[in-house]
Amino acid sequence: MLLTIDCGNTNTVFAIWDGAEFRATWRIATDHRRTADEYFVWLSSLMMLNKVEATITEAIISSTVPRVVFNLRVLCNRYYDCRPIVVGKPECHLPVAPRVDFGTTVGPDRLVNTVGSFDRYGGDLIVVDFGTATTFDVVDVDGAYIGGVIAPGVNLSLEALHMAAAALPHVDVSRPQSAIGTNTVACMQSGIFWGYIGLCEGIVRQIRIERDRPMRVIATGGLAPLFDQGFTLFDKVDDDLTIHGLTVIHRYNMELETA
Repeated sequence: MLLTIDCGNTNTVFAIWDGAEFRATWRIATDHRRTADEYFVWLSSLMMLNKVEATITEAIISSTVPRVVFNLRVLCNRYYDCRPIVVGKPECHLPVAPRVDFGTTVGPDRLVNTVGSFDRYGGDLIVVDFGTATTFDVVDVDGAYIGGVIAPGVNLSLEALHMAAAALPHVDVSRPQSAIGTNTVACMQSGIFWGYIGLCEGIVRQIRIERDRPMRVIATGGLAPLFDQGFTLFDKVDDDLTIHGLTVIHRYNMELETA
């Protein structure tokens, strides 16, 4: 079975794919100090507790935190006797190469989202990922990543507001009852919620103007459902888009090997 590992700046997602469906998915805080042995103990314990019987024989990794890749490689080599495919490395091939400025390095998560979304929804897409950063990835008609937008993430913005202004508390992200807040917490929640609604609407609108064609919007990331409440911002919210993209890239590379 295939172990997919999606390592972001905040959390790392492990999922086991049996070729037809995901048998299990687990999340852990990203920490570059975590060793391969710790990963294995944690993952093995969860598999046992959840009664997941799976023999892992292959692995693929996408990581926006370069320092964690070494220990994830060791995990796959030492405990599962396999050499993982690492998205972004020369030996990892994509179905369609990105079309960006020469010398530009595209984040692995953005490449994976592009591949996963094209596989499910076709081309002419805007993929909005609500992670540590809020990213907008533009997928061309043939599935190529052709650029996008990077904005501060929702939680990052809240944390910056709290850290920079001593009188402002740390608040949770939620939809406020009204745009006009009548207390400090409500004011901050309104600013973040309606601010990001406006951010998404404005960026999507400008991308559509520049592309001069219909562009469907696919949202992913933990906070995507929050910004999908009663709005028509997104055509689809896809929770497992990234790990799905990892399975598509893995399958493509396996097909190249056997061709």
